[in-house]
Formats: sequence, C-alpha cells, structure tokens
Amino acid sequence: MRSTAANPDAAEGITPRVTPAQGLQQSATLAWRTIVQIRHNPWELGDYSFQPILFVVLFTYIFGGAIAGSTGDYLRITLPGIIVMNMFFVTMYVGTGLNTDLTKGVFDRLRSLPIARWAPLAGRIAADLVKHAWSVFLLLGVGYLMGFRVETSVLELLAMVGLVLIFALAFSWISVLVGVLARDPEHVQLFGFTVLFPVTFVSNVFVPTETMPGWLQPVVEANPVTILSDAARGLLVGGPVAEPVAWTLLWAGGIMLVFAPISVLALKRKV
Repeated sequence: MRSTAANPDAAEGITPRVTPAQGLQQSATLAWRTIVQIRHNPWELGDYSFQPILFVVLFTYIFGGAIAGSTGDYLRITLPGIIVMNMFFVTMYVGTGLNTDLTKGVFDRLRSLPIARWAPLAGRIAADLVKHAWSVFLLLGVGYLMGFRVETSVLELLAMVGLVLIFALAFSWISVLVGVLARDPEHVQLFGFTVLFPVTFVSNVFVPTETMPGWLQPVVEANPVTILSDAARGLLVGGPVAEPVAWTLLWAGGIMLVFAPISVLALKRKV
C-alpha cells in the first residue's frame, strides 16, 4: 500500500514521464547492451566482416583484370561500391534483431520498464550504425592492404563515411518495417536476399554503367545504390560529388519520410 501511495502512476499502470535527455541516455544504454553482446558472441560480427571482405577479394582478383585491366584500377571502381552494397545488406540486421526481440518477448520486457517508449528501437538502430562504421573502416583497411588509396582529403573521407551512415539510418526504417511484419528472423533474411540482391547488383557497384545494355542503363542510373556509389567514389578517389551527394540525401530523406511513420505505426500495433 505504501509503495502505491508513494507512486500513484504505478497504481494506475502509467509509465513515469521520461524527459528527452533521459530517453537519449536510455537509448545509449540499450545500444551498448546490443554492442557488448559481441564480446560474448564474436561471430556476430561475421556478417559485418567476412562477407564484404570476400566480395572485395574475390571480385577484385577474379574480375579486376578483365573489367578494368588491373586489380588496382578495379579497386578504385569497386571498393566504394562494395562499401555501399554492404551497407544495404547489413542494415537488414536491424530488422532481424528487432524481429528476434519481438518474437522472444524481449521487446515487451524492455517496454515494460520505466523508459522512453522509443528507446528500445532507437538503441537498436544506434548500435547497428556503430557496426556499419566498423564495416566501412574494415573495408577501407582491407582495400589499403590490397593497394587502394584514398586520393582525396581526410574531410572527404569522413564525409563519405557520414553519407553512408545517413543512408543506413534512413534505410533502417525499411528494415524495421520488415522486422515488424515478418513472422520470424528467417523471413527477414529472405527479404534481404530476394529483394536486395537484384537491387544492389543492377547497379554500377561492379561494372561501369556504360558497359550495360542501353535499355538497362536508365534503370541503373536511377538506382539509389548507383547514386550513393558514385558519391562514395567521388569522395574517395575524386570526381563529381555535388549531384550524387544531393540525390543521395534526397533519397534518404524520402525513405525516412515514407517508411519511418509507417514503421512506427506497425510497431505500435504489434506491441
């Protein structure tokens, strides 16, 4: 009785009000919870590490000479593109992790705590952005060992990383929606393979657009994967950046405007 009287909100089943600052702190704590799990399960970083490294090594040494004449020239084309392609694939782990938390009841337990209602989702997305950054710098390190060199400034390199993370944040909302709607984590992964593979491969990640059939080139040029790849190449090895960066930001803003409210509404109905 005394605890009920001292905390009338608890008696009425109302979550205590949380300030935005407290919500951000709680989101950071939950993000750290997700990241620290890697210490107990290092293989969780495997998909963020092994797969993109395999793509860089295999495509460079198998196709590099045939497409660009040398592996060094091909790295200048494909490494920025693989960084972008990898971002699209690993973003789906936001949906996989969210779906796992939803199906196992973890998300319900988190939301029953006196924390901001948006903190569990924000923490999940923030943790995956950290993993994205890890993947980008890992690929740059592997590329350096293979002969790739950043031909622009440090500021442009950081701008490339920031641009990729901005798009990853926007695309995470599509992953969130898939994670909420899918029956289990396997269906989230199935979406990634069946939808993202065609989208990422019908781009200029691996080959120049002008080498493709004429009817396919407009599709490739309009593909956000191509646009972001062009921006990444320009920021890393030089070339036009203003137009691809502007279009990338427009794509990111449009995706967020469309999918963020839909994803939040679907999540509210789910829980």
